[in-house]
Amino acid sequence: MTTTDLTPAEREPVRVGLIGAGRIGTSHATILRNRVAGASLVGVADARPESAAALADRLEVRAHASPDSLIADPDVEAVVIAASTPAHADLVVAAATAGKGVFCEKPMALTLADADRAVAAADGAGVPLQVGFNRRFAADFAAARAAIDAGEIGTPQLMRSLTRDPGLADPAAVPPWTIFLLTLVHDFDALLWLNPGADAVEVFVMADALVAPDYKSAGLLDTAIVTIRFDNGALATAEANFSAAYGYDVRAEVFGSRGMVTAGRTETSALRLHTESGMSGPTLRGDVEMFIDAYTSEFAEFADAVREKRTPAVTGHDARRALAIALACIESAQSGSTARVDPGA
Repeated sequence: MTTTDLTPAEREPVRVGLIGAGRIGTSHATILRNRVAGASLVGVADARPESAAALADRLEVRAHASPDSLIADPDVEAVVIAASTPAHADLVVAAATAGKGVFCEKPMALTLADADRAVAAADGAGVPLQVGFNRRFAADFAAARAAIDAGEIGTPQLMRSLTRDPGLADPAAVPPWTIFLLTLVHDFDALLWLNPGADAVEVFVMADALVAPDYKSAGLLDTAIVTIRFDNGALATAEANFSAAYGYDVRAEVFGSRGMVTAGRTETSALRLHTESGMSGPTLRGDVEMFIDAYTSEFAEFADAVREKRTPAVTGHDARRALAIALACIESAQSGSTARVDPGA
């Protein structure tokens, strides 16, 4: 089914409820409210009702007293989950079981068993399940994938993906293994996506602690480099750091048998200022600023998938594959040796 096959009633914007009124939830709600023609934000919920009420009031939508209330609302056709990470899998299951289309921020789950449970719930209910890997919707990353699909660089051989963040507001409050599960999981998905048809086989991690000397138990890491071997022979590195003084930095590179393609930037414009102190230019400072158009596009894709009753471009299976790499990284960091990646079903 395509959009042109839909009746006028079916072309109405998808009525979306959002769970999670924190930083990224607020950004997602604002984008859904103001930038996505195919979606209509109708409600907001949060584990803290006062936060949901404040956001809902600002966006002039309904505030729900709880996530359960939003999921049960018959006016809500689809649910966007931007709640705290440990709640993701249960919320996916609850929304899918209620027959709602589901968009879940990454990571979809923190264990492979929970990831499988979430995917099974969506499959069993016959509803779309999309996961928030926004880089796939950024114009330069999408162009890189198109070049790879067209064979322009030949067979991928060496790959690189990186995320450098300007900093952590409260390092002591960072959940264990954040650098792998919440940050580098984006890079793992990007590397899988830019190496189509291939699966990760094994990983090796080198990492440094930020606030805890025994990072092997605490998992509070500031810097990590991951090497990944794929089953098609390609080798990749993924790196992350939480102290990029110059701004938010996300890039990727794929070197192949016939050429190379790169994606990502730090600059906000082509401006270059030349003075007696040297050359400079403005840089991006955060993920929302860098990926505002990508966030908009991924929600447009989600709305279309819900309305057209089809599989979205990024699935729960994709989320599981990236999570499997992240969990293997934790194993490698703890053991100091190479770890195998769970191949899944």
